[in-house]
Amino acid sequence: MKNYLNFETEVKNLEKELEKLKDPYNQEGLSEVDTKNISKIQNELDEKLKDIYSNLDPWQTALVARHEDRPRAKFFIDHLFQDFIPLSGDRFYGEDKSVIAGFGKFNNNSILVIGQEKGDDLESRIERNFGMMRPEGYRKSIRLMKLADKFRIPIISFIDTPGAYPGVGAEERGQAQAIAKSIECCMELSVPTISIIIGEGGSGGAIALASSNKVLMFQNAIYSVISPEGCATILWRDPKKTLEASKAMKLSSKDLLNLNIIDEVIPEPIGGAHRDKDLILDNVRDSVKKNLEFFKTMNKDEIINHRKNKFLSIGRSKGFSTQSEPEKLSMQKGVLDKLIKDKKIIYISIAIILFISLIIIVL
Repeated sequence: MKNYLNFETEVKNLEKELEKLKDPYNQEGLSEVDTKNISKIQNELDEKLKDIYSNLDPWQTALVARHEDRPRAKFFIDHLFQDFIPLSGDRFYGEDKSVIAGFGKFNNNSILVIGQEKGDDLESRIERNFGMMRPEGYRKSIRLMKLADKFRIPIISFIDTPGAYPGVGAEERGQAQAIAKSIECCMELSVPTISIIIGEGGSGGAIALASSNKVLMFQNAIYSVISPEGCATILWRDPKKTLEASKAMKLSSKDLLNLNIIDEVIPEPIGGAHRDKDLILDNVRDSVKKNLEFFKTMNKDEIINHRKNKFLSIGRSKGFSTQSEPEKLSMQKGVLDKLIKDKKIIYISIAIILFISLIIIVL
């Protein structure tokens, strides 16, 4: 059974009509397929999808990113990588099934794959905690990232989460520290790291694994510090103002590419990634191959500097600051720093302090 979004009513009606025409024996009085009418409706359907998906507003994009039929991390892991061996546990607490992680091969080269997995049906979504990782999930990722770094193995992460799990148990086990440690680990790695936002990239739960050399993003994915509903509730105290919040947050792939927060947009089939999974699979394969080749000739220091300069440059060209060169980033010297360098001023200051101290003692 297909799932449709609230702005896809016309698409739903056309597809129902198309299904009836392709199976005429379920209708009274028909005994052969009307190919001419099928072609006509198929063309109408293609045009309607093209019209809708070329004019999505940011909130509609968020709905597409959350679509129930959208391909998940497990789909890409199963079809892109060979000899994948999943590894479990953080060696501190337990296993977190909201993240799939392990070693496999891509084009006959070893790769560490980390994927935030939401699940495909209600049972698997509950088991996977809807893609919301707990501290043990981040610690497992850290453990495997350090292992990959030791053996010079590149890392590919598939990001798809509404955010880190905010439950009491997760907070008791150090959720905030786990996220911070994961970001720190990602920034210190000396191997190429590529993160692909395939659906939702929500809050610290996403950035914990997306602090990478290259951040790629599906055309209809979203990447934001908070959900549109959460932003609308905080700013307007009205969760219905999701469209205004979505526009203000610049969470779409087009906006984030313009701001240089992401590095590349992976195009999706017309109507979303769920409508042609083979095509999106080919697009991801080509993009990963191209980006791994980019780092092939780089040494450890060059890879680390590439990642560092990438994040230091965010907001420099199109943000509040006019300064654009990452190398020029430095703390401004204050008046106190300038005074400390002048030895005469230091000696005079000491003399004044001693003089005042003597007067106080005498009195």
